[in-house]
Amino acid sequence: MTNANLYDAFAAAARGAGETPVFIEGDRVRLTYKALDRAVGGYAAALVRLGAEPGDRILVQAEKSIEGALLYLASLRAGLIYVPLNTAYTAAELAYFIEDAEPKLVFASGHLDMNTLDAPPADFATVARGPDDLAAILYTSGTTGRSKGAMLSHDNLASNALVLKDYWRWQQGDVLIHALPIYHVHGLFVALHGALLNGSTMLWHKGFDADAVLTDMARATILMGVPTFYVRLAAHPGLTQAAVAGMRVFISGSAPLLEATFAAFEAKTGHRILERYGMTEAGMITSNPYEGERIPGTVGFPLPGVEARIRDEVLEIRGPNLFKGYWRNPEKTAEDMRPDGWFITGDMATMAADGRIAIVGRAKDLIIAGGLNIYPKEIELAIDALSGVGESAVIGVPHPDLGEGVVAVVTRSDPALDEAAVLAGIADLARFKQPRRILFADSLPRNAMGKVQKAALRETHKDLFGA
Repeated sequence: MTNANLYDAFAAAARGAGETPVFIEGDRVRLTYKALDRAVGGYAAALVRLGAEPGDRILVQAEKSIEGALLYLASLRAGLIYVPLNTAYTAAELAYFIEDAEPKLVFASGHLDMNTLDAPPADFATVARGPDDLAAILYTSGTTGRSKGAMLSHDNLASNALVLKDYWRWQQGDVLIHALPIYHVHGLFVALHGALLNGSTMLWHKGFDADAVLTDMARATILMGVPTFYVRLAAHPGLTQAAVAGMRVFISGSAPLLEATFAAFEAKTGHRILERYGMTEAGMITSNPYEGERIPGTVGFPLPGVEARIRDEVLEIRGPNLFKGYWRNPEKTAEDMRPDGWFITGDMATMAADGRIAIVGRAKDLIIAGGLNIYPKEIELAIDALSGVGESAVIGVPHPDLGEGVVAVVTRSDPALDEAAVLAGIADLARFKQPRRILFADSLPRNAMGKVQKAALRETHKDLFGA
């Protein structure tokens, strides 16, 4: 049987890349492709020494580092199931993920430092995996407040990465600015996989800093970012056509890109940002073309091998990139997956006659702030449990930097309850979920059926952040 382990594809590319750097951090080459295989082998051997066996989950909540990227590759190579978590999750939230995923090993900043992992370079026989064997579980928030784990196989990840390599015209000599987190599909799969499959160097940034990213454009060809990156770059006086002269493509995703940002960036650089659309359950789904018209306000066409249709105004998809279901949650899987394999994304969309797709809303009430998915129900449950609160409605409204800002509209039974008290009461929520404003109202608008009219609230407060 041919080994379907995704790591083998990266190893093959590495053999052809030789002394090309894999990671450059600042001015320091951290690792070359020639040394990559043994470096990953050392981490894989260390995981086995710690008791991990094929099919075990390994849960990682740690600050972005090159060691973290090697740990992910080692997890693939050892046949483990990698479970990355947002570093903003609190201890209370982490406890839920540990209980649900039942990992064999947990790596968490402040608890176990990956840099001290005994992992000298070593040879390691890559564990054989079938196409449907799981490579990763990524948790995505649920509308009921409980996060659910999307199960992604080696074939899911490989098929998506190989399609994107061709679709975005990865070239010999490409250099990627990697400023995204690696607990998220965008940074961990789309960016990292693309560079590794192409044998390309990554200029490694632990976070996004506009000054540092602009400086690195002099030695790079590709930037992948969330819309917030482009908002900040477009406002930077250093962004000029000369500054981006060597850049080949700018790619945006994880949240809708405002047409104003698209226009402002093009005016300063001459580059039209390539916007694409994806989600945790399927990786990348659609993309504006590399060659051809990139239309602001649209997310382009279904990727090769991906089918898309609109049913009851909601986008549905199927293809080899589509996940294997939700971890230990067959009920939710059955709810979102039709018997014939079509997945209900929950995103309201339109499809033009030529197949071009535009996302026009979110049926599931999702908020996307700074590229991160936030589900209102989880926040509402936390607020509603506080003394002095009547009820709450959490919405996303336009924000000039984040795309959307989280706002809670709250009724209160205790007139003394104030914004600071509410925020203090929900401090156990990850910081990115906490509302940027708490607004108080005598009542919440409702329709004839008694359902809170969040659209009316969004309209009322659409100018709150001056977006």
